[in-house]
Amino acid sequence: MTELLQWARYHWQRLVSGTPRDDDERPYSYFSLLACGGKPSRTPRAAGKHRVVVPHLWPFKDEYEKFSGTYVNNRIRTTKYTLLNFVPRNLFEQFHRAANLYFLFLVVLNWVPLVEAFQKEITMLPLVVVLTIIAIKDGLEDYRKYKIDKQINNLVTKVYSRKEKKYVDRCWKDVTVGDFIRLSCNEVIPADIVLLFSTDPDGICHIETSGLDGESNLKQRQVVRGYAEQDSEVDPEKFSSRIECESPNNDLNRFRGFLEHSNKERVGLSKENLLLRGCTIRNTEAVMGIVVYAGHETKAMLNNSGPRYKRSKLERRANTDVLWCILLLVIMCLTGALGHGIWLSRYEHIPFFNIPDPDGHVISPLLAGFYMFWTMIILLQVLIPISLYVSIEIVKLGQIYFIQNDVDFYNEKMDSTIQCRALNITEDLGQIQYLFSDKTGTLTENKMVFRSCSVAGFDYCHEENARRLESYQEAVSEDADAAGPPSGSLISMVKPRAPSCRTVHNGPLGSKSSNHLTGSCSASGSGEGASEGPHSRQAAFSSPIETDVVPDTRLLDKFSQITPQLLASLDETTPDPPLEALYIIDFFIALAICNTVVVSAPNQPRQKVGLSALSGMPIKSLEEIKSLFQRLSVRRSSSPSLASGKEPWSGVPHAFVSRLPLFSRTKPASPVEEDVSRTDRSPQGSGTSARPIETEKRNGDTDVAGSKAEPLPGQPLASSLCYEAESPDEAALVYAARAYQCTLRSRSPERVVLDFAALGPLTFQLLHILPFDSVRKRMSVVVRHPLSGQVVVYTKGADSVVMRLLAAAAPDGPSLEKQQVMIREQTQKHLDGYAKRGLRTLCIAKRVMSDTEYAEWLSNHFSAETSIDNREELLLESAMKLENKLTLLGATGIEDRLQEGVPESIDALHKAGIKIWMLTGDKQETAVNIAYACKLLEPDDKLFILNTESKDACVMLMDTILKEIQKKNPASPEPASLSEDLHRPPAAQNSGLQAGLVITGKTLEFALQESLQRQFLELTACCQAVVCCRATPLQKSEVVKLVRSHLQVMTLAIGDGANDVSMIQVADIGIGISGQEGMQAVMASDFAISQFKHLSKLLLVHGHWCYIRLSNMILYFFYKNVAYVNLLFWYQFFCGFSGTSMTDYWVLIFFNLLFTSAPPVIYGVLEKDKSAETLMQLPELYMSGQKSEAYLPRTFWITLLDAFYQSLVCFFVPYYAYRGSDIDIFTFGNPLNTAALFIILLHLVIESKNLTWIHGLVIVGSILSYFLFALAFGAMCVTCNPPSNPYWIMQEHMLDPVFYLVCVLTTCAALLPRLTYRVLQGSLFPSPILRAKHFD
Repeated sequence: MTELLQWARYHWQRLVSGTPRDDDERPYSYFSLLACGGKPSRTPRAAGKHRVVVPHLWPFKDEYEKFSGTYVNNRIRTTKYTLLNFVPRNLFEQFHRAANLYFLFLVVLNWVPLVEAFQKEITMLPLVVVLTIIAIKDGLEDYRKYKIDKQINNLVTKVYSRKEKKYVDRCWKDVTVGDFIRLSCNEVIPADIVLLFSTDPDGICHIETSGLDGESNLKQRQVVRGYAEQDSEVDPEKFSSRIECESPNNDLNRFRGFLEHSNKERVGLSKENLLLRGCTIRNTEAVMGIVVYAGHETKAMLNNSGPRYKRSKLERRANTDVLWCILLLVIMCLTGALGHGIWLSRYEHIPFFNIPDPDGHVISPLLAGFYMFWTMIILLQVLIPISLYVSIEIVKLGQIYFIQNDVDFYNEKMDSTIQCRALNITEDLGQIQYLFSDKTGTLTENKMVFRSCSVAGFDYCHEENARRLESYQEAVSEDADAAGPPSGSLISMVKPRAPSCRTVHNGPLGSKSSNHLTGSCSASGSGEGASEGPHSRQAAFSSPIETDVVPDTRLLDKFSQITPQLLASLDETTPDPPLEALYIIDFFIALAICNTVVVSAPNQPRQKVGLSALSGMPIKSLEEIKSLFQRLSVRRSSSPSLASGKEPWSGVPHAFVSRLPLFSRTKPASPVEEDVSRTDRSPQGSGTSARPIETEKRNGDTDVAGSKAEPLPGQPLASSLCYEAESPDEAALVYAARAYQCTLRSRSPERVVLDFAALGPLTFQLLHILPFDSVRKRMSVVVRHPLSGQVVVYTKGADSVVMRLLAAAAPDGPSLEKQQVMIREQTQKHLDGYAKRGLRTLCIAKRVMSDTEYAEWLSNHFSAETSIDNREELLLESAMKLENKLTLLGATGIEDRLQEGVPESIDALHKAGIKIWMLTGDKQETAVNIAYACKLLEPDDKLFILNTESKDACVMLMDTILKEIQKKNPASPEPASLSEDLHRPPAAQNSGLQAGLVITGKTLEFALQESLQRQFLELTACCQAVVCCRATPLQKSEVVKLVRSHLQVMTLAIGDGANDVSMIQVADIGIGISGQEGMQAVMASDFAISQFKHLSKLLLVHGHWCYIRLSNMILYFFYKNVAYVNLLFWYQFFCGFSGTSMTDYWVLIFFNLLFTSAPPVIYGVLEKDKSAETLMQLPELYMSGQKSEAYLPRTFWITLLDAFYQSLVCFFVPYYAYRGSDIDIFTFGNPLNTAALFIILLHLVIESKNLTWIHGLVIVGSILSYFLFALAFGAMCVTCNPPSNPYWIMQEHMLDPVFYLVCVLTTCAALLPRLTYRVLQGSLFPSPILRAKHFD
C-alpha cells in the first residue's frame, strides 16, 4: 500500500510541476505493484525470438526507450499475496478443493428458509475453521518469503550513472537491463551480466555457483573477445556496441547471442561470457559488465519453480472413496426424502403433521419430499469429512519432522541430513515396486582413483598404487591431515585453500580493497552480509585418496629416460629418438590439458609479461627439439611395432585425446585474425625470433637446468597448487599426470602452462575447447604445440566413440599403419580387462592438423559461434568435422569404489520385493562388474545380454531369451498375465531360473519403440534385475516413464548428477544424492540423502510407517464420520423424516471438529506397528505396502459396514433402554453422543499397535473436553435452541446410574465384533506383520 501511495504522489508531483523525467532515473513500474505469485514484475512484450540490449546511456537514449518496454526491472517477488488480495486470492485457491466447494454449497443451502436444518451461523463454523487454519498457514509462509524478498531487493551494488558519470550505489531492485555493473571480490551478482572487463590479466573471472546449483568448486568465465586485451577498464561512455541474444529462458548451460560493434562487426557470445544472478565473484579483484536479463527474467529466477507438488497414490484412493461417500449421502438423503413424502401422504389430512402456510396453502408431499432432500443434505453433511484434508496435511508435516530428525540419516563427513522437499508424498515411500538407480556417485562414491593406464599398447597396472588403496584409511583427524603423502608418491597432499582475492597492480580497480563487499549491506542499514567472506574451503574431488597417486615403476623408468639431452643431441643424420617416449609425452600432456580444471595457488600475485614459450630452456635445445618434432610430424617412418611383447621404444602419436563440455571457444579469433597471426609468426626453427607469447610469470623467470625438474623460482610447489575440477574424472587424470611430474601449472583463455618433468615449462596456445556432451560423449582441446608449432587436437572420451573416430590408414606408410592397428588391438584388450575389473575407461587420442585444414575448419566454426538459431546443431556438426582421423595414444582405467553399505541395502531392497534397475552411461563390462559387486546380480543368476545392431535382431533375441526363461521357469509371466505378475512379490517368481538382463544403449533405443515395448516389459518382468548400460539421460527418463505408465506401478528414481534430473522428475518419487557432482539432482528431487545406504531405512522403516499410519487414519476418519452421521439417519425413522436432530447443533458440530479430531492425528504421526529394528531385519514386511494391504477397496467397505453396525448398536441400545419413558429429545440424544464418543475413541485404541503416554493423554483430554463442554453448555444454555434446550441435561445424567449402564453396554456391544476379529486374526490367521511381533 505504501508503494502505491508513493507511486501516486510521485507522478502527481511530476504532472503538476510539468518537469520532464530525468533520463538517469528508473521508470517506476506500477504493474510491479500488482504482480503476485512470483511472476515477472512486468509482463514483457514479445520481441520476436531474440532480445536486443541497448546500453542505458545518453547516445542510445532514443533506441533504449524503444526497447525498454520489453525489459523488466530487477525487483523480485516470490510471494503470492499482497495485503489487498490476500483474502480473495487465498479463498479462490482454497475453493479449488472440491471438499471446500461442497461445504460452501451447504452453507449457502442452509440460508434457504425452506430447507434450513441448522442455525445459519452453526453451518458456517466448520468451513470457517478449516479455511482460517489454512489461511493462517499460507499467510505466515508468504510473509516469510516477503521478508526475504525485501532483504534481497535492498542489497546494494555499483551501477554506472550517466548523470554523475561514475559508479554509484544502487539497490538491486533499481537495476535495469542495459545498466553497467561493477562487482568486487566475494560480491553476489545481482542480475545476468555479460562480462566486459576483469582485473585478471587474462580476462578471467572465477565464480562460485553454490547459490545457484550447490556446487562449491570454482568455475571460470571470460571477458568477451576483443575486450580481454584491454589493460584498463571499459569506459561506459565510450561503449558503442549493442547486444542481441536469445529471449529469457531457464537453461543454465546455454547462452546464445552476439555483440555488434558500431562498424557492424559481430562477436559471438556464449555461456562462458555470462555471469548469472546468485553466483559469487571469487579470486578476482573486480569485474564489470552489462545487464542482459534482470529480475524474474534471470536464469536463476526462471529456474525457481517453488516447492514440488505431487499427489500421492493414497490421496488419489481417498478422493475416490470420498466420491463413494457422496453417493452414500445421496442415497441416504433420497431415503429421507422418500420417507418424508410417504409420511406426509399417510397423514395428509391431519393438520398436526402437515401444517399449512399462513395463506392456507398446503405443500404437497412430493414437493415437501424434494425440500426434505436438501434439508437432509445439510443434516448429514458430516458424512463427508471436511477435517480429513487438514488432518492429512498436519500428519504429513509430523511425519516429515520425524524423518528429518532421524539421526541415522546424518552424514558427519558432509554435515548433512535428509531433506524432504516434497511435503505430500511421504506415504508413497512405503509402496515402491520399481527402483531405478544411477551408478556413478549413487552406488559408488564418485571418488575417482587412478588405477591403470595403457600407453602405446603397453599396460601399466600400478600395483604399488593398488596396494596403497587397499590399506588406505582416509584420515579425519588433524594429525592425518598434516601427514605427508604415502611413500613412493612424487607429490604431496593438496591442502585446503581460502578463496583469496589476488592483488592486481594495473587498471583503475587495482586500488580497491578485495574485502570491500559492496553487495553485503542493505539500504536499510541492517548490516547483514549477503555473501560470505573468505573462508577456508576444501576443493572438490581433492581428498587424499584421490590426489595421492603412486607411479608405476615400469612407466616411471621409461619416464626418467626422457631428457632434453636425449632429444637435443640428435640431428638429421642420427636415428630417430625412441618413439614410445613421444607416445608417453603426448599421453600425459593430454591427461594434463584436456580438461577444464581451474588452477589456483593461495595468495599468489600475478602479472602479465611477454615471454617466449620456452625462454628458460637452452636455445640450442629448443631449436633442435623443434626441428625434431617437425621432422617426426611430416616424415614417413618405418618403425618396428610397438604392440609386440618386447616393448621397443618406437612410434609417434598424432593427437591427444580429452573430453570437455559444450562448444565454447576460449578466446576465439576470426579467420582473418588467425591468418594474420600466422603470417606475423617468425619462421619455424628460430628460437630467438619466435613470436613472444604472453604467459603467466610469478615473481621470477623460468629456468630449467639440465634434466632435473625443479620448481620454478618464485612459483609454488606442485603440492600447493589447487585444482578446481567440474567432474572427478578430470581431477583424477590431472592428479595422475602430476604424479609423473607432468604438472598443470596454470590455465587461461589463451594458454595452458605445464611443467613436464625434465623438459621444463611448456606453454600451449589454447585455440579452442570443445566441451563434453552426452551426444558426442567426448571432449577435445585444440592447441598450438610449443615444440612443433603445429595445431594439435587432443581428445578423450568413451572408448565406444573414440575407437570409431580413429584414422583408417596412417599417413606415414604401411609399417606405421600396421603398428597403429596392433596398438588399437592391444589397447582394446586392456580396456576390456579394465571394464571387467569395474574400472571406468577413457580413450586418449590426438590429431595433427595442417594450417590450411585448421583455417578452413575455423571459418565454419566461427560462423556457427556467432549464430543464435540452431547454434547447438551447427557447433555439433563443426565438432564432428574436427574430431576424426584420430591417432590412438592410450587409455585410462579409473576406479570408482562402491559406497559403504550399498550391497547390504540392495540385498534388503530385493528381499522387500522391489525390482531394481541400474541405468548408467558406462560401458557394459564396467556396469556388470559393479552390478555383481553391489549384489544387484548374484553369482548364480543366469545373465542375458541384449546387444544388437538392428531392430529385427533385437526382436529375435528377446523372443529367444523369453522362451528360454519360460522353459526353465514355469512361473514366468505369460503376456496376458503380465500386469498381475508385476504386482506379485519376486519370491513367488523365483522358484525357477534366477535371471538378470543387461541391455546396451543402442538396443535400448529399439526396445523403447512402441512396437517392442510390451515384449521388452514382458522380458524384464521375468528378470530379478536389469542393467541398462551406455544409456543417455533421455533414455533413462523414457525407461522410467515406460514402466510407470504401462505397468501402473510405483516407481522411484535415484541419482546424483545433472544427467539424472529427467529420470528423477519422471518417477513417482525422485531422490537426489548430495554427492560430488553438485546439487542439480537434489534440486529436482522430492527427497535428498547423502548416501545410498540411507535409502533402505527411508523406504523399509519410514516409508512403511508413513503408509500404515496414513492409511489407517484415513479409514478411521471415514469410519467415525459414517458411524456418527448414521445416528442422525436412524433417528429420522422415528421423527417422520423431518430432518430433526436429537442432538444440539453445537454438540453436533464440535463432535467431529473438536472432540474426536486430535486422537487420529496423533495416531497418524506416532503409530508404529513394528519397531525400526524389526522392519530392517525383516525387509519382507515391506511387501504389505506394495500390495496396498492396509487400504484396499475391500478394506474401505468393511470399515463402512462396521461403522453401520456400530451406529445401529449405539442408537438402538439407548432407544430400547429409554423406551416408554418420558425423557425429552435432547435427554435421549445425550447418551447417544456419550456412547458414540467412547466407541469411536476405543475403536482407535483397538487399532493402535503401540500406545504411548501421548496417546493416552490425548484420548483422556478428548473425553474430558467433551464432558466439560456438555456440563458448561448445559448450565449456561437456557434458551439456545428453542423449543428444546440442553439445559442441565448432562448434570442430571451424571447422577443417573442408568446413563452409565447404557454407555457401558452400548460401547461393549458395538466394539465386541472388531475386538473378537483382531484377537482371532492374531492367533489363527496372523499376517506377516503380526507374526513378526515376537521380534519386538
